Amino acid sequence: MKEKKTTKIDQNHLQSLVHTGAGYDLLRYYTLPDLLGKEAPFILYCMGKNLARKTEISSQEDILEFFQHFGWGKLSIIQEKKHETIFELSGHVIEKRLQNPLFEVDYRMEAGFLAESMKIVKDVECECMEELHKKKYTVTFSVIQT
Repeated sequence: MKEKKTTKIDQNHLQSLVHTGAGYDLLRYYTLPDLLGKEAPFILYCMGKNLARKTEISSQEDILEFFQHFGWGKLSIIQEKKHETIFELSGHVIEKRLQNPLFEVDYRMEAGFLAESMKIVKDVECECMEELHKKKYTVTFSVIQT
């Protein structure tokens, strides 16, 4: 059987996609957790890591741009330490998601994407934890080199 060759996702591919936030949010936060059950956080983290592996990433700036293109919000680097980088995710889309009473949001897929992206950029294993700040409408990600 012939193996299917996958093309890595780049900025041009993303710009050619048509997307709406409402459709994405309903699938991501409403139906996908039902489908995945109690394993949803782990699976979503792995999905994020897998997505990063299939994306053309060569710098931290690429990571920031991909978050914007994916519709995940505005990602900023807040602090860089020797073995840890702290990011903040903000913007209108984050505010709307955190205000929506229809579903609980999490950012495990984004955390997985960040962990694997930083592994690619820094060439060292990384893990990522996220913390929601509902009053400030932001999410903080701590990427730790392991």
